[in-house]
Amino acid sequence: MTIPKTPAPAPTPAYRPGTTPGDTHSSRAVLGAGAPRTRRTGRTLPFGDERHLTAHRWLVDEAYLLDAQEYEEWLTLLTDDIHYVMPVRVTTALGAGFDTAPGMAHFDEDKYSLSRRVARFLTEHAWTEDPPSRLRHHLTNVRTFATDDPDHIVVESGVLLYRSRGDVREAAQVSAGREDLLRRDAEGWRLARRTILVDDSVIRMQNLAVFL
Repeated sequence: MTIPKTPAPAPTPAYRPGTTPGDTHSSRAVLGAGAPRTRRTGRTLPFGDERHLTAHRWLVDEAYLLDAQEYEEWLTLLTDDIHYVMPVRVTTALGAGFDTAPGMAHFDEDKYSLSRRVARFLTEHAWTEDPPSRLRHHLTNVRTFATDDPDHIVVESGVLLYRSRGDVREAAQVSAGREDLLRRDAEGWRLARRTILVDDSVIRMQNLAVFL
């Protein structure tokens, strides 16, 4: 008697922000309960689209603020309900269905916690940044998506952070992909959500006293 084989279930694709309906990294995070859930729709916007040009310019201006560590001004670019999350990446077998550690994050921040981080940089107790690091945020592969709300756009980008501090011979670098949600208000565009997926399971940096 031949026992029929039960077909193996199809592997669940690894979650990537913006591709799984009804789910985001923010929805899985501790401080993400009130985060905006607006999602991208359709194909990428043309590079000549005014929305794409606006988003690209916004990211470049933000990068210069972060390079100069003008964090107080950077805070003004964030919405009051922002969620800023950087999940912990993990190495898994092919078809495991996930590539981040559930419930774990290097950053899981809202507007208040980000402001507390910035406030600490302005005190005499910010030893990790005294003397300050020399930073350069290199942006690449920017693409934008429309949403169901014309006052929101989703922006994907790659970022390489180069960080040198003191007189060390070897600088630290972090490579990551980001998905941002930008929201337009009366004063312009602001960052309402940022998801950062680093390209390493082990961060090759002594600390994360910086922003990506």
